[in-house]
Amino acid sequence: MNATSPILSLSRVRVRYRSRRGMSWQTHVAVRGVSLDVARGECFGLVGESGCGKSTLAKAIAGLVPIHEGRITVDHVPEGAGHEAALRQRVQMVFQDAAGALNPRLTIGFQLREAHGLGAHRRTPAAPAVDRMMGQVGLPAALLARHPHELSGGQRQRVVIARALLTGAEILLADEPVSALDLSVQAQILELLRGLNRDAGVTCLFISHDLDVVRYLCPRVAVMLAGRIVEEGPSQRVLTRPAHPYTRDLLASIPHHMAHFDASDTPPPALSGDPLIPTGCPYQNRCPQADLRCRTEAPPLIPLGDGQRAACFKLDPETHPQARLPR
Repeated sequence: MNATSPILSLSRVRVRYRSRRGMSWQTHVAVRGVSLDVARGECFGLVGESGCGKSTLAKAIAGLVPIHEGRITVDHVPEGAGHEAALRQRVQMVFQDAAGALNPRLTIGFQLREAHGLGAHRRTPAAPAVDRMMGQVGLPAALLARHPHELSGGQRQRVVIARALLTGAEILLADEPVSALDLSVQAQILELLRGLNRDAGVTCLFISHDLDVVRYLCPRVAVMLAGRIVEEGPSQRVLTRPAHPYTRDLLASIPHHMAHFDASDTPPPALSGDPLIPTGCPYQNRCPQADLRCRTEAPPLIPLGDGQRAACFKLDPETHPQARLPR
């Protein structure tokens, strides 16, 4: 955990869904006891493959889906304590599909002025605030008279970011915000988020499957697998000296990362953990080192020094001499 006082704190958060299959209902646990701290003004990365639960976790933080166990606090105020409306203004989602997040029938100006009216600074005049925000996200004020379909994908994503900030948001939950954009536009949006974080102190939880983007943008990262955090720490350590076998295999599966790994570390054909495994490590069916303990007991996140933690019983004591494996 980061030593700085967190603005966002998750404690053993658990989220489950019920879905109907045939004549029966099944329960799927999407998030399994996640604990995480994000410091004020930090840009924190959350990575993992599709279906690992990272988007569900973001929606739970934003109050879009209910949590079934655990606690989420924003600046020490817990969700569900009668402060939902205020908390949702402080935490805003930035989705991958910017077009779907905007009302196609309303002008950009109307939607931004509406957001400002809902925000913490609603008593200030809307028009100057909206004009300033357009400049802050790199858009000309002339676009305020247009509708979403008249803007490019990158422009729409900038509008979504501007709208989130106009509500008074202090935390942006950016869920794959650039994956639908061209590479050149991706770089511009990433630089915008980086500038907002650096210059305006906006806290960002950046969710992605692109490890290179996370390495560029986020000083700290957590790796999620089958609803659990399996590794966390400084991005430079986690993404160059991974401790968990899933993180190693995830990195090795990316062609330009292969040079960092021995040939014996070649990943299996499929990397995903099994979300239906009720006990033990979620990577047990893919890990060649898994034993009976891995199959019956969920490993906790074990401190490895320098802020890095990994949930694995098979950590190498020579590589990680500070690790204190539970008995």
